[in-house]
Amino acid sequence: MNRTSISGGSQRGSVVTVGTFDGVHLGHWAVLREIALRAKRDHRRSVLVTFDPHPLEIVNPQAAPRLLTVGDERLEILAQVELDLVVFLPFTKQLSQYSPEAFVRLLIDRFQMEELVIGHDHGFGRARSGDETILRELGEKLGFVVDLVGAVAVGNRLVSSTLVRRAVAGGDLKTAEELLGRPYSITAPVIRGTARGRELGYRTINLEITNQRKLLPPDGVYAVWAEWRNGAAGGMMHQGPRPTFGERDRTLEVHLFDVDVELYNVPVKVSWLSRIRDVMSFPDTRALSAQLERDLKAAKSALTGSPGAASYQRSQASGW
Repeated sequence: MNRTSISGGSQRGSVVTVGTFDGVHLGHWAVLREIALRAKRDHRRSVLVTFDPHPLEIVNPQAAPRLLTVGDERLEILAQVELDLVVFLPFTKQLSQYSPEAFVRLLIDRFQMEELVIGHDHGFGRARSGDETILRELGEKLGFVVDLVGAVAVGNRLVSSTLVRRAVAGGDLKTAEELLGRPYSITAPVIRGTARGRELGYRTINLEITNQRKLLPPDGVYAVWAEWRNGAAGGMMHQGPRPTFGERDRTLEVHLFDVDVELYNVPVKVSWLSRIRDVMSFPDTRALSAQLERDLKAAKSALTGSPGAASYQRSQASGW
């Protein structure tokens, strides 16, 4: 899969889909797999055109949601689909004013679009006015095929980014995982901390929250799974302020199990698997250390028995 700007072009016909694809949930996967299948069958290119920043950050900043994927997180997930081309199109005020026809013509000119596949609830062009009816009319006029991929349901819920955000924000990790098809995660560089964990006997890595628009679950202590370029390990993460030390800023501090490795400045992906407890204030470091020991036991138990851990292991085996 290649990542490119909008300036790319080729004489080879394409099967295209367009959307924000924040989170890349199971509904998104259905669309992406469909365009990959159709493109391969007809010897065309499969092309995803997505946006950065989120369109609402330009059109209506006050209504812009917290993001499920930031930076390269979305690209990392998309790399697991057999797409020929992923285009991150800068979303600007000018682009927001494109009519559906102007945007479709852009796709035809740049990517030789012969087929457009979209999700059941998708619309694009100015004010999302490019619905199914308009797109089919444009297809007849401009010579491309339009098709829709139906909604994906988990239980009695239709999968959507809004529903995933609601689950994450509410701390419902199980539902978020079911809708995404994988545990919810963050990828962030490791920065130097205060070394208090080391003093307490629990060496930790501290993650830098580089984009404040990233949606995090409620603060607390979690069982997590961490991955970096040359390794992976289970662990427990304290997310939030550290009231015992009078510190109010939110931090992400991870103690990795059975691993002693130097990770400063290294990007680490951490998946939330199970919530252990709320953030608490302790009268002294002795009480804190006793609680950390209990947390460690609870986190190790969660890693061996939680649906999140099992799902993570299945996803690795399947190449997701």
